[in-house]
Amino acid sequence: MSVKVSVVIPVYNPGRYIDPCIDSLIRQTLPADEFEAVFIDDGSTDDTPQQLAELAGKHPNFRVVRIPNSGWPGKPRNIGVAEARGEYVQFLDQDDHLGPDALRRLYDMGHRNGSDIVLGKVASDFRGVPHGVFRRDREKCTLRTAPLFDSLTPHKMFRVAFLREHGIAYPEGKRRLEDQLYMMRAYFPAENVSIVGSYTCYYYSKRDDGKNAGSARVVPAGYYANLREVLDVVAANTEPGPFRDKVLRRFYRVEMLGRLSEPAVLKYDDAYLREMVDAVRPLAEDFMGDSVRDGMGPLLRLRAALLREDDAEGLVRLARFAATVKGAARLDDLSWDAGSDRLSLRFTARLVHGEEKRPLKLVRRDGRLCVHPDITAGFLPPGRLLDVTDDLDGFTAELSLRDREKAVEWPCPAETERRLETLDEGDAEGEEGEETCELVVRGTARLAPAGGKGAAGGNGAVYGKLRRGFWDAWVPVRGFGLVRKARLGADRAEHIPDLPEPALLTAGARPVIPYFTHPHSNLTLDVDRRGKTLGPHLRDRPVLRMPGRTTELRLGIVTAPATGPVPVELVLSKPVEGAGEPDGPQPSVVHTWAGVLRPAQGRAQLTVPRRVAGAPPGAWRLGVRLDGDRAAPLDLCAAEVAAGGLLRIDPALPVPDPASLRSITRQRRRAAVRRAVKATAGPVVRRLPPRWRKKARRLAARLLG
Repeated sequence: MSVKVSVVIPVYNPGRYIDPCIDSLIRQTLPADEFEAVFIDDGSTDDTPQQLAELAGKHPNFRVVRIPNSGWPGKPRNIGVAEARGEYVQFLDQDDHLGPDALRRLYDMGHRNGSDIVLGKVASDFRGVPHGVFRRDREKCTLRTAPLFDSLTPHKMFRVAFLREHGIAYPEGKRRLEDQLYMMRAYFPAENVSIVGSYTCYYYSKRDDGKNAGSARVVPAGYYANLREVLDVVAANTEPGPFRDKVLRRFYRVEMLGRLSEPAVLKYDDAYLREMVDAVRPLAEDFMGDSVRDGMGPLLRLRAALLREDDAEGLVRLARFAATVKGAARLDDLSWDAGSDRLSLRFTARLVHGEEKRPLKLVRRDGRLCVHPDITAGFLPPGRLLDVTDDLDGFTAELSLRDREKAVEWPCPAETERRLETLDEGDAEGEEGEETCELVVRGTARLAPAGGKGAAGGNGAVYGKLRRGFWDAWVPVRGFGLVRKARLGADRAEHIPDLPEPALLTAGARPVIPYFTHPHSNLTLDVDRRGKTLGPHLRDRPVLRMPGRTTELRLGIVTAPATGPVPVELVLSKPVEGAGEPDGPQPSVVHTWAGVLRPAQGRAQLTVPRRVAGAPPGAWRLGVRLDGDRAAPLDLCAAEVAAGGLLRIDPALPVPDPASLRSITRQRRRAAVRRAVKATAGPVVRRLPPRWRKKARRLAARLLG
């Protein structure tokens, strides 16, 4: 079988940091005879050559090419492309790793579309990630139709024939920004680019020795000489106009103004600051005209103006202020949607500044909105205002879930509304007759921890079932040329409980437990018992007894239509004072038997048998183990066992309120009717022609819900 993908890995003295990389290649779902791993050993002086030789001996699709030390990854990558036998080549760094299904997904999308380049969603625990690029899958796009220029690292899949046809190669030798140069040379001639946004393909991993590539301090003169080469490529492949401005703006914002912004510029000494400004200004004068600058946010425009004026001290003053600007988010509501697996929440997001987190005040003057002079006095001369009137549409906020351990981040579906809200008198000091206000975003989001249809992020990105772990809720706030991320939950409405309801949303016993962290009190979802268990989150919730012949206890666990039966263990134990409390004594168990937790109209219910074989007579406490046989049982109620194992539970247990009971009864009846109709009419409907079968099912759905 022909090789589909060649993975090229430049290697130099990696030590133990290469282990996750190797392991991820071994665990790929793409069959081993369909891809090769080509390690380009750049003259390693440790035991790497021996390790790689042993690895190649064990895995026929692994091979090693050893070259004299070049000192930089450009030459090893070029040699890797020359050696590649695959239709596509994937670059992988020695201290990073791939998701198990990465190569298969990337190749399949690229092959079916004839793509020249395929991007896969990335995650990082130490460097910025362009989440906007990976909001959704894109089968076909180009540099003109997608923000590809925000992703300029080379860790992508390239069609080998495309690279060779266009002579796209890395500059060799020690230099800066070689990735940007390579990617811009590749993006412009690419006729089709695909993006896998629904699966995390590539993981950047922070080394604990601080030796990740690109971590060294830059030499301004050399760095910006290399950037000039990149900008020359942009100029050579575009005509003057909006598209060129958009591409240039990205480099102005990141590589140029980004190094004259917080936090970096606040760490420079005077000599290095002057060196940096002197290196950036010529590029700004040659490439970044007014049309480039005018498309940026107001604070970036102000930085550009200070750079043009050669005002290094002004750049530092602006950075000191901007460093105090933070995102702030308030959780206004949190609840599970009835009859679904969605966790709904409402939030309010804003920008604040200073140690006291004061609102970022705006003032209306002469029909224009400006940042309040009280705020800008520290970095603008008297009488000069920072006008933001035309920048209001760029003020946005969204909700995202981030895996605390793997750094994978998914945007969540949300409806947001931007508002100008008048400030209270205490925050609204200004000239007489002035309107003082702030810009806020109010949003409603629906989280789908179990994935499935509708588990979509912005612009339709589907993120699927969340893996086991801690998923932190974040609110990125964008506005006025700034991006600030805020944790959600510490500031929340009073009616939101300290222990939100846990849920069982899928066929397996895989709980989702929303909780507020200690000590910061931020919202996190624990998926599949990463660190939390169901018992403690149910301890203070009432246990309800359902009316009827069968003894059924209704617990405070949310269920969804996909929730299946969950095996549990019922427990009889001796009454012990303090048992069931967080630090209380463990109950003395006298008898156990198997039970099943079943979904019933949105909550989990437990059927208690009338007789329990082998149960000793006496007065006991009835409990249930929800988190395995090592966990303490959740105390449910008092129970008495009579002769013959006859079990009676506490008659004083509360029942659902009348309104809830009527709703539960209606849902039960509807479910019973649906089951009956399916049993009787199902065989008939299945024999109908496809067209009529579809109509019959639609009619049943309308009638039965």
